[in-house]
Amino acid sequence: MTLPARNLLAEEASPYLQQHSDNPVHWRGWSPDALAEAKELGRPILLSIGYAACHWCHVMAHESFENDAAAAVMNRLFVNIKVDREERPDIDQIYMAALHAMGEQGGWPLTMFLTPDGKPFWGGTYFPREARYGRPGFVQVLEAVDKAWREKQQSLAESADGLTAHVEQRLAGAQGKAVLDRDTLTDLSNRIDSMIDRDLGGLRGAPKFPNAPFMHSLWLSWLRDGQTAHRDAVLLSLEKMLAGGIYDHVGGGLSRYSTDAEWLVPHFEKMLYDNAQLIRMCNWAYAATGNDLFRIRIEETVAWLLREMRVDGDAFAASLDADSDGEEGLFYTWSKDEVEAALDGDSAAFFRYFELAAPHGWEGKPIIRQSEPQQRQGVADYAELAPLKAKLLTVREKRVRPGRDGKALTDWNGLTIAALAEAGRALAQPDWIEAAAKAFAHIVDASRDGRLPHSMLGEKKLFPALSNDYAAMTNAAIALFEATGDVAYSGRARRFIAELDRWHQDSEKSGYYLTASDSADVLIRIRGDVDEAIPSATSQIVEALVRLASLTGDPEFWEKAWTTAEHAMGRAAQQAYSQAGIVNACALALEPLKLVIIDRPESPGLVPAANRYPDPRRVDIVVPIGTEANQPLLPGGVLPPTDKPGAWFCSGQVCLPAVTEPGELEKLLRRG
Repeated sequence: MTLPARNLLAEEASPYLQQHSDNPVHWRGWSPDALAEAKELGRPILLSIGYAACHWCHVMAHESFENDAAAAVMNRLFVNIKVDREERPDIDQIYMAALHAMGEQGGWPLTMFLTPDGKPFWGGTYFPREARYGRPGFVQVLEAVDKAWREKQQSLAESADGLTAHVEQRLAGAQGKAVLDRDTLTDLSNRIDSMIDRDLGGLRGAPKFPNAPFMHSLWLSWLRDGQTAHRDAVLLSLEKMLAGGIYDHVGGGLSRYSTDAEWLVPHFEKMLYDNAQLIRMCNWAYAATGNDLFRIRIEETVAWLLREMRVDGDAFAASLDADSDGEEGLFYTWSKDEVEAALDGDSAAFFRYFELAAPHGWEGKPIIRQSEPQQRQGVADYAELAPLKAKLLTVREKRVRPGRDGKALTDWNGLTIAALAEAGRALAQPDWIEAAAKAFAHIVDASRDGRLPHSMLGEKKLFPALSNDYAAMTNAAIALFEATGDVAYSGRARRFIAELDRWHQDSEKSGYYLTASDSADVLIRIRGDVDEAIPSATSQIVEALVRLASLTGDPEFWEKAWTTAEHAMGRAAQQAYSQAGIVNACALALEPLKLVIIDRPESPGLVPAANRYPDPRRVDIVVPIGTEANQPLLPGGVLPPTDKPGAWFCSGQVCLPAVTEPGELEKLLRRG
């Protein structure tokens, strides 16, 4: 069918797509109708993929998509489709893999040229309107692609077939299962450790990303094998990024990455998933070290989430833009005069704890950061420092704010809910657990016929969910069960896995696809094995199945977890760096930990001890004394007595003798 010859993005449920609804380009959203139009017209597809907080996406939009002349060429030669990668990570992963297979470096905006049946034949990322940066001009590119399509259509179509087959083999193929082996995590964590910057933290070089899946590998290696060098690499990385400009010292929260090796100059967009993972890592770090730096940064980041990122009062928005008033970082940066005006006579005190840095090549105002001594002193003197930061925040709130992508993504919210529930338990913050519960209910209430949406923007909901949505929400439900003891969350986790099985499990029952079986608009049903800034869909599924099996003692979940893990490891074996999440999840499957506590609800002694030592490998089940219904099972189907306080700590199928004193429990749980 031929769609109207105009821009059709105004009614989309993505703020990123809506941002492009006034472009003179005849954009379509990704849909069966748009794909059918390309086939009917016999035109290649120009596919542009980005996201709302992407700086270079905005640059390309301003230079080319808002330009009448460039738009006229696009409209004449192509069917133009715009995709929000956060709404459709399945589409993004397919075409990003195709670009990598062409030998090109990835990134966003992703600009791909497809045959009329959606197969990729050429692509790139950002193109300037006029040739510069060593890149051809965008109109040049459009005309060259059109010429090649007209003159070499058969050759390009054959090339696209081969490229599509390659991508399908990489992202959807089956490699057979692998034996789960403890040495896999050991090998991966040692290789990651060899890449760590021993002076500045993170991986050596620039740009620097938080790299949560890699940090998780190192942390698991320390927890399991006592590799203190791996623990110290994580702690150093956290300390350095939390001192740098990548961290918002005024308002809390982490930017997506720093452009330099020193964590100083970020791309200033703030992503929900980075901050969920930051909260979890800092929670583990605080438990391991007692360093108040990590507790303070958790409190600041949660305050930012609750202040700036809540949508409709409950769920959490996807991101904040890097730009305000057309300038990157303008909202977050300060001149010395601005700091002095905001703090009046207190500016000297502020500069004891912070410095303003403007490195060579940075065109904006200076960026707030801390030296190592300033960071230590700021923690020691936080009671004096906090009011100064609050004054700056009050002044900053009057500035033009960066745009917010207000869609609530189910998987990112699941990560955030779990982080808030875990940190709320560990730091005795019931308000955080309540916020997590509200976000959880908001997303569950948006379900249709038992199926979760992938994304919500007001009343607009994008169905169906992806496999990582069910996995993340299962892990969130279990975290809320651990925090509240409410068995409704356990039941909800079971229902999420039932939906995952129904819509995403493969025919051999060896694993899961990212996209639902009734999604008719994807070229390939991919597995979802590849980590990005967050662990892959497959790794989250394995973790969810392992945790649910530990929680319930149900052998069916153990069998699913083990089978899924073995086949995932079979696929991951050849490319473990991009699939660290699978290695981490399989390490959990090999040695799951379970803690069952019987305690007095009115005056618990054992529960606070357990809460002080969070462990990503462990599921905690707390039962009030005297409970007869919904009693937890120890491995082997044993029911613990509930007539007096006690704690049973189990690894795999083996439980240690019960302990009854908080000090004894702390000794069991504390990692030296």
